[in-house]
Amino acid sequence: MIVIDALPAFTDNYLWLLQEPLSKRCAVVDPGDAAPVLAWLAVHPDWHLSDILITHHHPDHIGGVLQLKAHSGARVLGPAKENIPGRDLALTESDTIKVLGLDFKVLEVPGHTLGHIAYYHAAEQPLLFCGDTLFAGGCGRLFEGTPAQMHHSLQRLAQLPSNTLIYCTHEYTLSNLHFAHAVEPHNSEIAQRLASVTALRDEGRCTLPSTLALEHATNPFLRCHESAVKQQIDQRDNCQHANAEAVFASLRAWKNQF
Repeated sequence: MIVIDALPAFTDNYLWLLQEPLSKRCAVVDPGDAAPVLAWLAVHPDWHLSDILITHHHPDHIGGVLQLKAHSGARVLGPAKENIPGRDLALTESDTIKVLGLDFKVLEVPGHTLGHIAYYHAAEQPLLFCGDTLFAGGCGRLFEGTPAQMHHSLQRLAQLPSNTLIYCTHEYTLSNLHFAHAVEPHNSEIAQRLASVTALRDEGRCTLPSTLALEHATNPFLRCHESAVKQQIDQRDNCQHANAEAVFASLRAWKNQF
């Protein structure tokens, strides 16, 4: 059985630490800072960091890679299309890797960056480590890709099982849900989630992981096909958007200024 904990870093990053208690091996996803992982290992000296999984090349996701690799000899896995320090295994679409005894399928999800990947474990309880592509209540900014690329990437993720646990890498949920509420002010599920997340954050608690079912119900970037979302965007832009991709592009531009 794999245990997954969030190690906070910087102001709003989470480094996901996967732990396999029988072998006392662990893996970490997107360690932008080595310090939280090294601190955990210092408290658990009989554990070994075996793998480092990277979704994309931004500094807050790769900054701790070389220090952790030097400390533990961990294998570094990351996207083939990006420059990842210390990478041992370059990954592309549909590659399958084994980490702590679990099989993960690699999904290419360009948008936030052009080479961004996600790691998907298909099981009775599916797991998705999606970096800065799909957020709880939102999605990543388009630093390199186009709206069409990001919309397509999100639609790919949206097809995964509804009980998939979504492990993104930033605590953006509250601000994302304020935006979602502005997009759909009459959506009761968004209102309920906003209240719940507000209470969690008031207590300093993590709002992740999410589930894909919850994202379908409350994340505007997965709801571009919904009439209420399209009507709001059409009214705001004073035009009729042709399709869900156009709605997505307008939503993302609005969120950039929200």
